Amino acid sequence: MAPHEIDSDNVDVDNDFDEFVAVATESLPSDRFLDRELSWLAFNQRVLELAEDHKLPLLERANFLAIFASNLDEFFMVRVAGLKRRIMTGLAVPTNIGRAPADALADISARAHELQLRHAAVYQNSVKPALSKAGIQIVTWDSLDAADHDILHDYFTDQIFPVLMPLAVDPAHPFPYISGLSLNLAIRVRNSKTGTEEFARLKVPQMLPRFVRVDSREAVTNVRYIALEDLIANQLQDLFPGMEILEHHTFRVTRNEDVQIDEDETEDLIQVLEKGLLKRRFGPPIRLEVAEQMDPTTLDLLIRELDITEQEVYRLPEPLNLGGLFEIAGIKRPELHYTPHVPTTAVGLTAADANEPRSIFSSIRRGDVLLHHPYESFSTSVQSFLEQAAADPNVLAIKQTLYRTSGDSPIVQALINAAEAGKQVLALVEIKARFDEQANISWARKLEKAGVHVVYGLVGLKTHCKLALVIRQEKGELKHYSHIGTGNYNPKTSRLYEDFGLLTADPVVGKDLTRLFNELSGYAIEKKFKRLLVAPLHLRKGLLKLINAETKNAQAGLPARIRIKINSMVDEKIIDALYLASQAGVKVDVWVRGICSLKAGVPGLSENIRVRSILGRYLEHSRVFMFENNGDPQVYIGSADMMHRNLDRRVEALVRLSAPEQITELSELFDLALDETTSSWWLESDGSWKRHVVDEAGNTLVDLQDLLMKQISKRRRPGGHR
Repeated sequence: MAPHEIDSDNVDVDNDFDEFVAVATESLPSDRFLDRELSWLAFNQRVLELAEDHKLPLLERANFLAIFASNLDEFFMVRVAGLKRRIMTGLAVPTNIGRAPADALADISARAHELQLRHAAVYQNSVKPALSKAGIQIVTWDSLDAADHDILHDYFTDQIFPVLMPLAVDPAHPFPYISGLSLNLAIRVRNSKTGTEEFARLKVPQMLPRFVRVDSREAVTNVRYIALEDLIANQLQDLFPGMEILEHHTFRVTRNEDVQIDEDETEDLIQVLEKGLLKRRFGPPIRLEVAEQMDPTTLDLLIRELDITEQEVYRLPEPLNLGGLFEIAGIKRPELHYTPHVPTTAVGLTAADANEPRSIFSSIRRGDVLLHHPYESFSTSVQSFLEQAAADPNVLAIKQTLYRTSGDSPIVQALINAAEAGKQVLALVEIKARFDEQANISWARKLEKAGVHVVYGLVGLKTHCKLALVIRQEKGELKHYSHIGTGNYNPKTSRLYEDFGLLTADPVVGKDLTRLFNELSGYAIEKKFKRLLVAPLHLRKGLLKLINAETKNAQAGLPARIRIKINSMVDEKIIDALYLASQAGVKVDVWVRGICSLKAGVPGLSENIRVRSILGRYLEHSRVFMFENNGDPQVYIGSADMMHRNLDRRVEALVRLSAPEQITELSELFDLALDETTSSWWLESDGSWKRHVVDEAGNTLVDLQDLLMKQISKRRRPGGHR
């Protein structure tokens, strides 16, 4: 067996290795992990720190405020909901650091309260005044004059009033269902005839703009907006004629929206999932956000009717739901945004001669092409690969996994075109992709109607790997063209997500993917892959073997180094193996975007481990695994994070790179990212994160993403062609 190949049969049955790992980890301290939920909150704090950064363009700071709010919503809907569900069902499984779920919830609540107040303060005290200074004013009703009131009242009457639905709460009208993440007005009124007080709930329509222009005649460089709920709250007399408005306050409920479905081999997975999606709407409340000036009577009513605890109440300055700032951040003021980056076509996909037509298949035949999005264009690479395959009469079959995409995606259209042209087309659609379930079901059915063979995932597993395989007939032989990526087949998010992808005509990879697709669509149980590591059967053990090899090399005095770029580092077995490698003298670099349960730089445990995080205009999404291997580097890219769900409950795939220049490119990328002159966050030995954005002299450090765009845009083909 070649030294760079993983024997997947041995990966699955190497009991001696399992025993070695179990014995070795017994010497590690019990408090060696960071709490995963608090680590996630620390990640979102890093997002907030970008919103606080006065050096960033103003509308980008507003965008980071909105991202923080959106991230936190999902955290509550999934992670906090999961902890609460464990408590309610009596399944008090400890957290990754041994904390009881109730104690973990208390920790999360305390930290989340701090962060939400800090988030609101950044908006009120920094971003909002800066917007006003830049000619984008977010005003209140009380600050406007009579002429503005008349304009807005006419707008309210014509565009808002007809769609409002005030709901009374009295003996004849029970307390209404409050949908998750909706913004609402809690209104107390007094009947002018009887003197009785009543309560009503008014939902702020989500399909209307969250911020309304006060006067559309204003120049875009000096424009005023009013929050929709503020406008509505000052027109309540139109909704409750003859009633005295006593109090009105905004509130917002977050619900458990993590769909739990019981999968059964005998049931239709789509029908089971659709039933689960209906239940999502009625998940129990887990957070109540209220305007800080809400009166006690109204608050007590909401707490009682929603059956929520005081710990789950978040009193915040208005406006609530700063996710609405996505609208403000989208205002077309180029001077208040990042300088545009224009992706370039990957050099490996350009024609050898500038005058010859570009064939993506001839480009791939010349050698493996490593793609780096969004610096290199998704549309002229992956999208073009699938569109040319759909139109090429020599292409016989296309097989692809789809985890998240859009219904109007050219990727979906290419598969439809291929099927309608008579090609064999297989699409493995993961309908359990969280919060995209309904959309995936809809466009998967559209694919089926066009004649695409659609497989709806596997029972008990999510198919998260990013794979595409094209079978093409060339001179009487069938050739395999493959794409393995770290990101989704989504042209829209590819402009914002940093990802890698490999295009290759290597028959070894093609046969690996053929076997894997057969396993995903049929009944094959395949264990033999040459250039792939595949979860859930082989990936964790394959990585542990690679880490252990570095440990042994260090102990033998041979070159040893590990570099990992990841979204989340949580899996205890992987972390323990990295601790053991560090103790053996292996230099370990972990470049993580989000959660990190690993402790870095702790004497006697992890003094050889560095952890860095980089956040910016692009979401760092790629996964890269690099092992020195005594001078014969083994480098993998793929879809898997180091989390239990990825390694145990998902189909994930990593592909090994073989081209020396690609390995060098990734090594140089790590050098840049970990360099002390590059702006980043450092994980300290006490578990805190420290931002390094200026040097000791106060000079701004290098922005990695800006630097990469400049470097990659200057690449040239040998001979001078782009």
